[in-house]
Amino acid sequence: MVKKSAFTLIELIFAIVIIAISVVSLPMMNQAIAKGIDANLVQEAIFAAATELNEAVTANWDEHSIEANLPNSYARVINTGDCNTTTKRMKGHIAQPLHRKCLNDTSTFDLNETSSAVVSLDDKAHDSSNLFDNETPSKAGYKKKYFSTVTVNNPVTVNGTDEKSLKAIVITITDEDGKILTQLKTFSANIGEIDYFKRSFL
Repeated sequence: MVKKSAFTLIELIFAIVIIAISVVSLPMMNQAIAKGIDANLVQEAIFAAATELNEAVTANWDEHSIEANLPNSYARVINTGDCNTTTKRMKGHIAQPLHRKCLNDTSTFDLNETSSAVVSLDDKAHDSSNLFDNETPSKAGYKKKYFSTVTVNNPVTVNGTDEKSLKAIVITITDEDGKILTQLKTFSANIGEIDYFKRSFL
């Protein structure tokens, strides 16, 4: 008798089933991985928007917050029409001589100009710009391009009243199809910076 080695029918069926499962599941796995990458990119876009928002609010409230003859001084409070003409203070200011006071007596200047050398909130506003440095998305691993738009609005309407001492900063993140992924908004108030009292010794 001659002995021959061969697969049994059960072994062949198991092999066919395993191959079939692999063929069916691989595209599904690739699709799940691609969705995960897209979700990570959306999350990165949101983090980038939050970073851009935090960077914007660190700027001076307005170009006129800085005294022209003191370019390295702290930002001051601008008189937008609600400062007391005698005390030079707005509502909420501490009634002490060394605390924050209004810098100007009038508000005839443009609160939203961007031509000054002083970096302000208004300088942070920009039209749609590429959020990630991916001119060739396929090579960089990005499937889509994402864009950010920053707007700065003044005055801000609160309970039907226009508040000149508030500015609203809105950052909108969209994909290349124009779909809005997220929109972040914050407010910045015309309160100036803290100035430190300087002691002198005799």
